Amino acid sequence: MARTSNRWRLTATGMVTAVTLAVALALPAGPAQAADGTAPPPLTNGFGLTQVDTAVGGPTNFTITVATPEVAGKHHIKIILPSGYYGDPNRRYPVLYFLHGSPDDPIQQNYPALTMSDSMITVIPDGGARGWYANWLNQKTQLGVQNWENFHLKQVIPFIDANLRTIPTKKARAVAGVSMGGFGALHYAQVRPDLFSQTASLSGDIDLSVRSMDLRLAVVASVTDALGAICGSSSGACDPDNSPYKPGVDSDALFGSPYPVFNADWRWNEVDPAAHMDKLAGIGVSVYVGNGGGVPTEPEFWLEGAAQHVKDSMDALGMPYHYVDYGDGSTWGTQCNGGHNGGCWEQDLRDLIPRLERAFAS
Repeated sequence: MARTSNRWRLTATGMVTAVTLAVALALPAGPAQAADGTAPPPLTNGFGLTQVDTAVGGPTNFTITVATPEVAGKHHIKIILPSGYYGDPNRRYPVLYFLHGSPDDPIQQNYPALTMSDSMITVIPDGGARGWYANWLNQKTQLGVQNWENFHLKQVIPFIDANLRTIPTKKARAVAGVSMGGFGALHYAQVRPDLFSQTASLSGDIDLSVRSMDLRLAVVASVTDALGAICGSSSGACDPDNSPYKPGVDSDALFGSPYPVFNADWRWNEVDPAAHMDKLAGIGVSVYVGNGGGVPTEPEFWLEGAAQHVKDSMDALGMPYHYVDYGDGSTWGTQCNGGHNGGCWEQDLRDLIPRLERAFAS
């Protein structure tokens, strides 16, 4: 689902929590210093990832570009280190993996809240304009190889653990995301509950069942470039040649047939987060959503229903969770209007990150 790109340029600082010394002493030392104190630290290729181009940014907030046989093309990985990362070479940190929405890119994820924490590392890997954090059923489309799940879970995570001073345990990892990334966050925690202790959806597409057929078809629209086709057939001023979802591919390419006829959509049901909340038993779950001001043309209007389905499922299972429906956003920070945008997600993160810090430090 397309989302409004944010362009935050503020800065923020946050709280500091301790990491158990015994854990730090039990783990091998990782890279400690940037090359000259002003540039990003050198990282070693491995786990199928090869760095291409030059790292961009400073020693604690930088972006690398990698190539992988799992996904065609080149891909950004944005890394945010605590401000004190280089001051104590013996200290290790938990990691938040933050998954962006569609059709964004890691370099656009400039939420001030993501720089607040001095007690954890944040990693933002590329998820593609419409990769949907999945290994696609059809690997032979015009897009080339599309194994996003393998890229993130089998390559990015061990690459980060090998190159940075992380605490490489389930307890010390969280995965969260916005919109398309909200789906990815719950999906990844469901398929690999051994990797993550916390997961969070911020306005996520977290119900892909026939109950939320509108969201399923929105996913299909991104895969097939339906929005570009609509634009091209209209008499308006939009430019179909600049659609971020080009080239369009077959609707079955991602999870097979999306249409609920004779169980043809069984793969969609298998990856539907709302249908498998039981797989998150023992994992901290957070869900944030608005109501789009009650306007049906606003994506958040439909996402609220999906979030409610997830909440109903957790209630039926007797699961604990953190659930925030901020409605029209009038009481949710100063930048939120209840819509599908960065103003609301910044406030979501300001609520989520201190809670993750406390969970990691417990």
